[in-house]
Amino acid sequence: PAGRTPADQNLVLSNMVASGVQAIAISPVDGDEQTAALNAVPENVVLVCADNDAEKSRRVAYIGTDNVAAGTQAAELIKAALPQGGKIVLLVGSDTAQNARERIQGITKGLAGSGVEIQETLVDGMSATKAVQNAQDALTKHPDLAGLVGLYNYNGPAILTAVRAAGKVGKTQIVCFDTDADTLDGISAGEIYGTIAQSPFKIGNQTVLFLAGYLRGNKTPLPGGKLLIPSNPVTKKNVEGYKQMQTLVAP
Repeated sequence: PAGRTPADQNLVLSNMVASGVQAIAISPVDGDEQTAALNAVPENVVLVCADNDAEKSRRVAYIGTDNVAAGTQAAELIKAALPQGGKIVLLVGSDTAQNARERIQGITKGLAGSGVEIQETLVDGMSATKAVQNAQDALTKHPDLAGLVGLYNYNGPAILTAVRAAGKVGKTQIVCFDTDADTLDGISAGEIYGTIAQSPFKIGNQTVLFLAGYLRGNKTPLPGGKLLIPSNPVTKKNVEGYKQMQTLVAP
């Protein structure tokens, strides 16, 4: 949708249903808030959540990252970047989306007892401009900030912009999610410690294959109603391989 609110997305959803589609894949902006709208989709329309889940809805499957596990992987990167511990701030587009909540859950659990302390979580409403401002505010509010962690794809580059402007490259460590080109370049340059790479191509591919199979009669349920696509840590050790993969799948 042109907007990034549940209401905007629900309008697109209802328009799809009215147009007579037989299957819908959706990454809900806020799964809990949109459960009623998702449940209003007629039973004869196959509904799948991809990338972000709405567990309480009638969707037949979730296909995407195991976000708790991804958060745990991020925690391992944070601990490696900050072996002496320290204060960190999390940046995220939405703190109500299930994928964000689960990533925070994994990070929090993974950091327990490590000496790394989460000071706060700043929400940017999925605005890269606001994300830069949030990172700047965090650096100002916490002069001894040891690290900034970005949970959405644009957060890594936004944090890097703020850290560079503050002259704190190498002093405030950065860990983030996804393989935005600027994020990978930041890792190569040693300005970002690492990121958690998802597999958006595979998520999209498996979602379409699942929908097609379902429409053709294969209604065998997924174990637990989910197809979880593994995520992987990316650091300076393996970043060049990820750059090459992006080149291969680029349109």
